[in-house]
Amino acid sequence: MQLEPSRRAWRRYIALGDSFTEGLSDPDPARPGEYRGWADRLAEHLAAAADGDVEYANLAVRGRLLGQVLDEQMPVALSAEPDLVSLVAGGNDLLRPGADPDRLAAALEDAVARFRAAGADVLLATGVDPRQTPIIRRTRGRVAVFNASLWSIAARNGAVVLDQWGAAWIQDWRMWDGDRIHLTAEGHRRTALAAATALGLPVGDDWRDPLPPQPPRALRAALAEEAAWVRGFVAPWIGRRLRGRSSGDGRAAKRPLPLALPRG
Repeated sequence: MQLEPSRRAWRRYIALGDSFTEGLSDPDPARPGEYRGWADRLAEHLAAAADGDVEYANLAVRGRLLGQVLDEQMPVALSAEPDLVSLVAGGNDLLRPGADPDRLAAALEDAVARFRAAGADVLLATGVDPRQTPIIRRTRGRVAVFNASLWSIAARNGAVVLDQWGAAWIQDWRMWDGDRIHLTAEGHRRTALAAATALGLPVGDDWRDPLPPQPPRALRAALAEEAAWVRGFVAPWIGRRLRGRSSGDGRAAKRPLPLALPRG
């Protein structure tokens, strides 16, 4: 059952998280080398529905683990006194062998409770079902456990959930970049609309429509794509883990301060 937010209009929205919320791989045409993403797009929907100014900050940084998001981004968000936050993190943790979804859920619930006590509505998001992705699908069990806990956290604390696990359209590979981890611009567009719908904004439901059918890939082409994916993304990811490095090392939040958005 979808929970209801405490209001239908928000004045200050702050997004916390990792590369998903930073917006990879949704290039921002207004800022070469930067990314737009679902949270930026959701902020625009909030501004379009509001009868006054809406301020927006995006503190997300690629590669961040849940603990880093809570330690680095949460104090900044709380000090800004938002009335809406999106907190989507834990995916990078769950990719790692030995990740404990129960421990992650306990940390997440503490954060949600603190935001709610501060008067902010909270938007969470389940992880995407990785059943179609070689190698990554080995994480499916712990992602499912974390998702189940997330729904319970939302119910206990009055948060709103964006359900990505149950979204049929997100299983279409045309929604995904070549790394199979980050959404394309169309994927981010639909995610923003799904999030707006979860919050009760009147944005329509075309985001639910499937893409036109496509012919199946030839076996040779499919095998070549698998090999290229392992060389181009899996191997570098493993290399960073072995060296104790992250794709977000040295990076700062792209929109660290709540700034007013143009009205729709």
